[in-house]
Amino acid sequence: MEKIGNLNYPEAAKEQKLYGKLELSVDIRADGSIEKIRITRSSGHKVLDDAAKRIVELAAPYAAFPEDIRKDFDIIGITRTWTFTKEDSLATQ
Repeated sequence: MEKIGNLNYPEAAKEQKLYGKLELSVDIRADGSIEKIRITRSSGHKVLDDAAKRIVELAAPYAAFPEDIRKDFDIIGITRTWTFTKEDSLATQ
């Protein structure tokens, strides 16, 4: 995801020198498609929040769940912290 994020770093953020950290949650269906994306803690910059959502969408579809997980779970939620850095790169934790 970081590779896709760095390739698609928002131009507006570079131009406006916007940097920040946000928390984003993604619910992924068993087939690897996205159920829902939500910002759980904003960076304070709509440009960065929207870019994070777009990067998640660009990286889809994700790998389908293995059969042993699929039989117990229809959707898995993942929450990550995203950092858009002063070096115009993206890091996730």
